[in-house]
Amino acid sequence: MAYSVEKGALGPGGDIPQRLRRTLALVLAGGRGARLGALTDWHAKPAIPFGGKFRIVDFTLSNCINSGIRRIGVLTQYKAHSLIQHIQRGWGFLRGEFNEFIELWPAQQRGRDENWYRGPADAVYQNLDIIRSHAPDHVLILAGDHVYKMDYGKMLANHLANRADVSVACIEVPLAKATGFGVMSVDDEGRVLRFAEKPAQPDPVPGLPGMALASMGIYIFNADFLYDLLEHDSRVAGSDHDFGKNLIPSLVGRARLYAHRFQNSCVMDGGAEEAYWRDVGTIDAYWESNVDLCRVTPALNLYDQDWPIWTDQAQSPPAKFVFDADDRRGMAVDSLVSGGCVISGAVVRRSMLFTNVRVNSFAQIEDSVLLPDVDIGRHARIRRAIVDTGCVVPPGLVVGQDPLLDAKRFHRTRGGITLITRGKLEALDG
Repeated sequence: MAYSVEKGALGPGGDIPQRLRRTLALVLAGGRGARLGALTDWHAKPAIPFGGKFRIVDFTLSNCINSGIRRIGVLTQYKAHSLIQHIQRGWGFLRGEFNEFIELWPAQQRGRDENWYRGPADAVYQNLDIIRSHAPDHVLILAGDHVYKMDYGKMLANHLANRADVSVACIEVPLAKATGFGVMSVDDEGRVLRFAEKPAQPDPVPGLPGMALASMGIYIFNADFLYDLLEHDSRVAGSDHDFGKNLIPSLVGRARLYAHRFQNSCVMDGGAEEAYWRDVGTIDAYWESNVDLCRVTPALNLYDQDWPIWTDQAQSPPAKFVFDADDRRGMAVDSLVSGGCVISGAVVRRSMLFTNVRVNSFAQIEDSVLLPDVDIGRHARIRRAIVDTGCVVPPGLVVGQDPLLDAKRFHRTRGGITLITRGKLEALDG
């Protein structure tokens, strides 16, 4: 991997691969993700399944491994059991004797006031003793709940070339959507001139009046600078201890704060048309991102051998399609079907099936996402829906035909997606 850095910018200490080995990545994975509704009733958002066989957090962790960062702390809090279990089972392949690790750092009330994590910055602050013990040159702060492929080494090279104290990864988004992000204005060299968290009127990008530069929640800090910043924030009364809301805005004009454009480090293959990054934090966005993977040429390439997405591999048999009569044919078209699935005389179109899903005879599935261990009864017809893990859909159930009926029985979004959960199915029986 080649990196472009201004001559002399590295200073003593070597090239980018060496600097990556002395970088510590912290994955903030403690959030609930309340906008996903019942999907996060028992799981933190980073642990939610995505893409047929992965978890959302796998994309951030894979970016670290593929970039050459092998020292990673995962900070957990909300309903973390499934996330911890997934990381223990699927991410234990690093070698401690080479100072490589993925460690789980749960909220432990480590501070003087014995609080749980009170915000993203406080989560890092409460672990300063652990961070200092690893003596990193740089600390990479990452969100564990976004789907994207990014070479963090290119961002570090940009950080060093700018001689920055802090670098913030940013992506261009339409102005109408920018109100939900931290939005920055920059000069010609990328130095941040203004930073506003969720502004009512975002500043447009010069030359692109319909777009704004939005923070991706990805930060590189010089380690000593971060320590001082967190110590100061811990003493500020009324702080929300949030990087985007408190810490980053406070640095404008006081520190070497630079923006890093995502398009300069996004991992894209030859046929890609966009720098893919998704916040799958709503039911509609989650459904859309999964179903998009079923297209002939999806925006996100899961088949890239040069930038693989690692995960916990379920020990499942191959997917199986049975019966071939005119009125009873097991088939799936424009769909992703994971291991352990059985399509028994049913038709699946434009849908994502996770592990161990069974679709029984004469059922029809269209434009839907079926999470692990779902069982679809005979003659059921499911369209534009998400079926939650472990649901047993009764024979003959029809979803996606009558919006009013769907909204009465299940949760139906403004975008017309129906979320089917075990609790709602049990209420039908009652």
